[in-house]
Amino acid sequence: MKKRLSVVVSCYNEEQGLDQFFRTTVAVLGGCAWDYEIIFVNDGSTDDSAGVLKRLAENDKRVKVLSLSRNFGHEAAMIAGIDYATGDGVVCMDADLQHPPQRIPEIIRAFEAGYDVVSMVCTNREDAGMIKRLTSKAFYKVLNAVSPIRFEENASDFFGITRRVADVLRKDYRERVRYLRGFVQSVGFQRTRIEFEAGKREHGGSHYSLFRLLSFSINTICGFSDVPLKMGIYSGLVAAACGVILIIYSIIMKACFNQPSGYTTVIVALCFLFALTLVVIGVIGEYISILVRETKQRPIYIVEECVNVEKEDE
Repeated sequence: MKKRLSVVVSCYNEEQGLDQFFRTTVAVLGGCAWDYEIIFVNDGSTDDSAGVLKRLAENDKRVKVLSLSRNFGHEAAMIAGIDYATGDGVVCMDADLQHPPQRIPEIIRAFEAGYDVVSMVCTNREDAGMIKRLTSKAFYKVLNAVSPIRFEENASDFFGITRRVADVLRKDYRERVRYLRGFVQSVGFQRTRIEFEAGKREHGGSHYSLFRLLSFSINTICGFSDVPLKMGIYSGLVAAACGVILIIYSIIMKACFNQPSGYTTVIVALCFLFALTLVVIGVIGEYISILVRETKQRPIYIVEECVNVEKEDE
């Protein structure tokens, strides 16, 4: 029996580029040895993405459409697609053609070679400026420094997983604070990497603001490491050492030079300690925020409408 590949595509206001993406991807998949299905997840788009996707689904029964009740975010949309995927292998990618569909045959060959996880590592992005490259590199350096898991630098949301990895994600990785590419790299199994260059975004722009990226980075680091939570211990030791040094300095100045420590020294010490305290409180607050969101157990996503999805797939 012919194996099937599930291609999961997250869409948010991609109306202008969906037809081009579909034509390009189908042309590639048509030449592959595996059968396929394409699962478009409409993540609460405010343009006519839903209308375009319905038209594509009406013309090709291998196209499935999941329309979420609102915008739940890219991570939730990808998990929704994985949940509904029925293939022996799953490829997740974006609809803006920055993730080249032409590399899908390489992912299939990796599956056939026995790999369960295929990380697509971006070596170059045409639209990435110097600041974005530096911040991305810094993020992975920090994440790998504090996490017991080694993450591929510049690994993207373009990746491939086999059915058994998808089953693990469906059953066990149901967190509300998500880093999907991190989950994929942390499950273990046989893993390989394929490098690619991201193409130019054909339509629209990035949906992530600098603030959202910063928030996402903090959540990710806290989700994969408890080292920041131990900052209170480490900073307390540093503050204690600084205090001892200040005491010794004050005694020497008084005993040898009859000069008591000045007003400036006291103010600097107080500002340092207050700043340290507030940082530690902020870190603890971030972990509490994650715990609250996980404890509430609210749905990761809500599907409002399905097209070409049979009941047994649900």
